[in-house]
Amino acid sequence: MAQRHLDPTDPTAGPVPADALAGYLRAQATEFLRALRLHRETGAGAAGSEGSVEAARALRRAARRISASLHTFQPVLDPDWAETMRPELAWVSGTLALEHAYASRLERLLLALHRLSGAATAFPGRGTDGGTTPTALTPAAPRADTPDTAQADTPGTRRAGAAGTARGGADRAASPAAVPAAVVDPTAVTAPGATGRVTRTTGGTTGAADGAPVAESTAAPAGRPSGTGAAGGAGRAAATATVTEAARATTGRGGAAVGAPRTAGGSTAVATAVDRGNLTVGAAKAGALLDRQLTLARTRAHSTALQALGSSRFHAVADKVAVLASEVPLAPAAAGADLGPMATATHERLADAVAALPLLTAGSPYNAEALVHGLSPDPAPHPQDAPWHQVRLLLRLHRYAREVLHAGAGGEPPVDVHLLAAGEALDRHRDASEAAAAAAQAARTPRIAPATAYALGVLHADQRHEVEAARYAFQRSWQRDVVGTS
Repeated sequence: MAQRHLDPTDPTAGPVPADALAGYLRAQATEFLRALRLHRETGAGAAGSEGSVEAARALRRAARRISASLHTFQPVLDPDWAETMRPELAWVSGTLALEHAYASRLERLLLALHRLSGAATAFPGRGTDGGTTPTALTPAAPRADTPDTAQADTPGTRRAGAAGTARGGADRAASPAAVPAAVVDPTAVTAPGATGRVTRTTGGTTGAADGAPVAESTAAPAGRPSGTGAAGGAGRAAATATVTEAARATTGRGGAAVGAPRTAGGSTAVATAVDRGNLTVGAAKAGALLDRQLTLARTRAHSTALQALGSSRFHAVADKVAVLASEVPLAPAAAGADLGPMATATHERLADAVAALPLLTAGSPYNAEALVHGLSPDPAPHPQDAPWHQVRLLLRLHRYAREVLHAGAGGEPPVDVHLLAAGEALDRHRDASEAAAAAAQAARTPRIAPATAYALGVLHADQRHEVEAARYAFQRSWQRDVVGTS
């Protein structure tokens, strides 16, 4: 059963003539041309300014309102002109929205990864121009341009190798972890007074966790000269200190994982468990993978938008909008038409679409309905999200129809807080649904590490929970609006 909302004809208290639509379309066409001029003045390069971003947003906003008005009030407009303009305006709005959508999706996913991993530092931030700000991911985060399966470098082994060249001789206990295990000679260089060897987990040998090299020191056999005088003793002391530092830097104090975050005093944080460290590394790699994929998509969307704004197709649309700013092609039947019933029809379509939604299920928090089909191998968008996306579009048409009616009455439409909250909830629903799809798409990348795949799976589940929360918020907003107007 359709549920009642505020009647959109109430503020007018009478018939709304077609002249109200003509004035609204002229005003929106003027906004479109003003935003287009601002966009050209501020520039639209790869590092566009904030004014260019605002101009593109204003272009999309005006194009959406004109297209929605042509759809809702088509009976009072020239049919051929309206059918020609609607898809062109939808093309303009959709093309300009892609770049912003990819940038917002990447920011949303990186913030979610940061929140879920509990990292001490943030993921790469987004600048005003949409570029990536090079900030640290995690203390053990790999480089973004390295393969996903590469091992993280161990700072402690580098310090041990540098200190091993002290006067008197010491073990060159370890080599940089960036060198493959098959290339590194497992036998360390032996200095007078001490012998050393490196034990690795690669190739069946034993050692510390995570495949990190472990330095072991063996005292010189009895009867063998181990040095002369104080120099030999200093060399043995330096070797012992070096090996101890290498072991602590590699395995961590108290058995902590390699790459665990250190405190201000230099000691390893024992509270960080091995599994938590793996999740942090996986989240960092997942963030790098998402950054590469979505930044590439955003760059392509930016190039497509620039090409579209310079194409003859867009120039034809701009010319038609310029004509619309001065003359609206009304149909002959518009002389005595009333816009109220057309706006009411849009509201009824919205109410019918909302009635078809599973609001009873959405009204129960933590119902896990949004997680159904989460492991489906189908890469298509989530099937249960489509009705909610349709309601979002119909709610937007309803809002724009109210704007037309109130423009005819000579004022702005009153702010409906429940309707506004419902629209914001559906926007969050759309954003979370698309972010979950992006995480699932990234998880299908071949040859990624298990920790990366696990982090992407956790991220996908988190975004599906956000979808569920948005549905719950919409259900509460809609029911409050119904109770307040019944």
